[in-house]
Amino acid sequence: MKVKSLIFCFLIALATNSLMAQVASDCINAVPICNNTPVNGGTQGYGVDDYNGASASGCLESPFNHPFIETNSAWYRFRTGASGQLGFNIGFDASEDWDFALYRAADCGSLGDPVRCNFFDNSDEESFMGVGEDPNGNPTTVLYEDWINVMPGEDYYLMINNFSNTNSGFSIQFTGDIFVTNPYDALDCSIINNLLGPPLAACDNESIILDATTSNALSYTWYSDTGAGFQIIAGETGPTYQPLVSAMYRVEVVTTTMTNIISDVQVAFSISPTTYSVPDETVCSDTMEFDLTQKDSQALGSQDPASFRVSYHSTQNDAILGINPLMSPHILGFGTETIFVRNTSLENPGCYDASEQFQLIVVETPVINFSTEVFVCEDSAGVLIGETTPEPDYTYLWDTGEATPVITVTQGGNYTLTITNNQSGISCSTSALITVVLSETPVITDVIIDDLQNNNTVEVITDVAGSFEYQIDNQAFQNSNIFTNVPPGIHTVTINDLNGCGSVSETITVVGFPSFFTPNGDGTNDYWHILGVSNLEDPMVYVYDRYGKLLKQLDESTLGWDGTFNGKEMPSTDYWFKLTYTDLEGQRIEAKYINNHFALKR
Repeated sequence: MKVKSLIFCFLIALATNSLMAQVASDCINAVPICNNTPVNGGTQGYGVDDYNGASASGCLESPFNHPFIETNSAWYRFRTGASGQLGFNIGFDASEDWDFALYRAADCGSLGDPVRCNFFDNSDEESFMGVGEDPNGNPTTVLYEDWINVMPGEDYYLMINNFSNTNSGFSIQFTGDIFVTNPYDALDCSIINNLLGPPLAACDNESIILDATTSNALSYTWYSDTGAGFQIIAGETGPTYQPLVSAMYRVEVVTTTMTNIISDVQVAFSISPTTYSVPDETVCSDTMEFDLTQKDSQALGSQDPASFRVSYHSTQNDAILGINPLMSPHILGFGTETIFVRNTSLENPGCYDASEQFQLIVVETPVINFSTEVFVCEDSAGVLIGETTPEPDYTYLWDTGEATPVITVTQGGNYTLTITNNQSGISCSTSALITVVLSETPVITDVIIDDLQNNNTVEVITDVAGSFEYQIDNQAFQNSNIFTNVPPGIHTVTINDLNGCGSVSETITVVGFPSFFTPNGDGTNDYWHILGVSNLEDPMVYVYDRYGKLLKQLDESTLGWDGTFNGKEMPSTDYWFKLTYTDLEGQRIEAKYINNHFALKR
């Protein structure tokens, strides 16, 4: 009975030491690792101060009312076996706060400054921190440091520190392209001197073999501890053992030299996810982008979304390697795109399923390639509006009830055409509002002539609303209705409708005349006459009083009117005139648009 008690106590002590061996609180006892670790049982205490009383190391510093940098710490060491980009994820309960510092050093006595360090609190309740990229895809997290570029044979020490009131353990998951280029020797496992090797994080569909083969062995005894202490595994007496459940495992090897070897290892199985069938998705191109996360629930089925992460990739190889995930929302192209789905365990990213894919079918939404503002001339037979080069697979429907690509309209107003592409069980539509503007034939309402002789100005007036261009004689059309530096003589002004609804022309006469004259015999302004009539053929000027009585008739050779009628001086007042001349066809016409009154002053 006494011996049994002693043996039981011995086993319990070994179990306790074994559990603690997975988490070393001192740098000198740092746990050597060369692959992902399972979740450990947490950290307790800081052991011997590894920072020699220093108050800070890189970003780490001693907390308030605590003398050392370390609180509940764990030390690990690893050695790189290849060159490339290296990172790691430290996974933990989102309610806890952890810190870490990574040192490139050969031993604990010369740690130097950390090459990567993070001391941010976990106020956002993230579940990962580390080096590289957050596996949850959070690009704004403050708990991640930049990737580190490594070379073969470099030694690193990793200190992980708990800074919260709760402490339920953590796991370490290595990442980086170094594991793509060198999947089997990215980390050097020769640093592991434990007979059973480092802690093992495995998937529940993997076969794990623990190998304790020793050349001078007499017997092997295997134990497991699932939480109640180590118990002998009945019938297991060979050099290897295949664990099937998560536990601490121990082997006791009795050798010919009677020097027993006891070796422990932690094995943790993570549930390997299953990706369920994801149905194809058909969308219209005008949506521009597609939210891939809405497919997560289909891929997960009844699996807990808090335990698995679904990502989407453009190639099967990317999905298998878990690289180059597509961003969501995903920018749409045209046609059919194959999306590959990866379902990954957050506890152990090595457990994944990339067996499913789906088609993202993008149906083109019709594009409006015709004018949505059309002009129709008054009194015309109408104008065609709509799509003149229709797609044979599209349907067309007007708000007027017509179902043709184009219709003829004679009235101004708004018309709506809906174009629909029916493909792959989806209808993608575009509606175009076409505004038809009734354009009137231009009319010259008035021509204002500012007769200054040296710089005559002509302004063409119309009371018709529309889009017009203006011309004088054979000069180029212009947007402005004002012409300057117009020489005296006969001119033709034209208004042209830019919408093709006709033009109108008018012949005008540009001459000059004094606005008043003073026939007082002083030799200045004693006569009134129109200036510039010499540019006209057979001009004739008629002067009238306000009652229309003809007072004087002037031709080209006449000196002018002296302000008398039948030898009698006419009173100071306004007088009117008209100008006639012979046109190119020999017709006598009256000049239009002349400001035909002037004043007599005595």
